[in-house]
Amino acid sequence: MPSARVHLADVLRTADASRTGALWKLDGAARQLDANLVRLPAATVVTEHVEPDLDVLLVVLEGDGSLQHAGEEEQLAPGALVFVPRGERRSVTAGPDGLAYLTAHRRRPGLTIARTPAREGGEPACLLSRICPACDRLSGDPAAAYCARCGARLPTS
Repeated sequence: MPSARVHLADVLRTADASRTGALWKLDGAARQLDANLVRLPAATVVTEHVEPDLDVLLVVLEGDGSLQHAGEEEQLAPGALVFVPRGERRSVTAGPDGLAYLTAHRRRPGLTIARTPAREGGEPACLLSRICPACDRLSGDPAAAYCARCGARLPTS
C-alpha cells in the first residue's frame, strides 16, 4: 500500500528548482487511486486533450495559471480545486511564476497484451516518444511536449 502521509509543501520546497513534470506520485500496487504532484515552468502549456475514461480532480498548490475546459477559461491560484469530468476537452497553462498542482483520479488498469485483428498498412510507427516516462501514459497528441496526465516532459524523438 502507498505511504499514508506526504507533505507536498516539503516535496515542492526540496525538489530541485529546475525539475519539472511529476515531482511525486502515489505508488503501491494495491491502490485504487492515482495522484501526481506536477510542477510546470512559467508559460508551459499542457496541450488540449480529452481524457475519455477518468474524471480528474485538480488542486492548485503554488503559482498560477489557467485551465481551459467546458469551452471556458478558468483562472487557477493556490487553493483552487477543480473537478474535470471524463470526456471533457481540457488544457492547462502555467502563469509567469509557474504552476504546481496535484491531480487525483481512479487508477488505470495496467497494460495488457491482447490479440488484435490484422490491419492493413503494416506495422505502426514507433510511439516511444509519446509514452510518458513518469506515468507510462501514451499521449494521444503526437505534437505534445508534456504528459496530459502528470505533466512530465515527453521524450523527444
